[in-house]
Amino acid sequence: MSLLLKIDRFVRNLYRTAFYFAVMAVKENFRNYVGRAGVVGVPAPTIAILGNGPSLADELPQLLEDKAERDFLAVNFFAQDERFTRLRPAYYVLSDPMFFRASARRQRVMHLYRVLNERVAWPMNLYVQYYNPECFDYRAVLPNPLIRIVPFHTQMYRGFRGLEFWLFRHGLGSANFGTVVQVGEYVALLLGYKRIELYGVDHTLLDGLCVDHENRLCRIVRHYYDNTPATLQPLCHNVPPRPYTMSAYLFEVAELFRGHEVLREYAATLGARIVNCTRDSMIDAYQRVEGETL
Repeated sequence: MSLLLKIDRFVRNLYRTAFYFAVMAVKENFRNYVGRAGVVGVPAPTIAILGNGPSLADELPQLLEDKAERDFLAVNFFAQDERFTRLRPAYYVLSDPMFFRASARRQRVMHLYRVLNERVAWPMNLYVQYYNPECFDYRAVLPNPLIRIVPFHTQMYRGFRGLEFWLFRHGLGSANFGTVVQVGEYVALLLGYKRIELYGVDHTLLDGLCVDHENRLCRIVRHYYDNTPATLQPLCHNVPPRPYTMSAYLFEVAELFRGHEVLREYAATLGARIVNCTRDSMIDAYQRVEGETL
């Protein structure tokens, strides 16, 4: 790399650093909420993060048999599954804006909160975005005293890698690269887990990608809980509701997969390991489970 390129990179990183701290000072703060909340009970050596990909349907039976060996972190609408109360996840993450802002899915979101409030009969940390522009009151919809609501920061930092990992270690960074699972990985690392297993994280985000006759970007969307055949669906942002363009969608997908590489490198600095236990997952950043004992 030439001297000019090095200077250019340094100046860019310096600007990004200044911008990040300015935004954090105005929009969020510098408190490590995840670290302060700590772990729930006595942690197991391993934590299993449950995505909502179709492969989770095949993986859940085995996880239910081996549940004593792991702690569990669930995401999004998993609480609506009848097996939620059998796995009893100690940790739960919600990161999509639809969970705290008005959206077309508000009715489904409110049903999730009712289910969480009714079913959780064990101590559980629920991680939610600190950024909450509409001042959504989580405690009002979740009065269950066993649910501890823990904010996490969402402002991304894209400057010096060493500083990025320092922010991660102090609970000030953000691993919200595009999927709730990555937030779960970051939370697990911040809580001190040394082995993090991923289930139901298929990431088949380009599966069936196409553009219909109305120029709408569509793809086949599958979840483990779907009972109907997968069909092409227009891709839209949840909040605000607007259709994706091809360029915007591919940019977000690229950022998402880059985020997995960042988390892999960050985990290595902590002496931790993220293991991909999802069959046919498209993630190429982590070690696969084949060939080792769970």
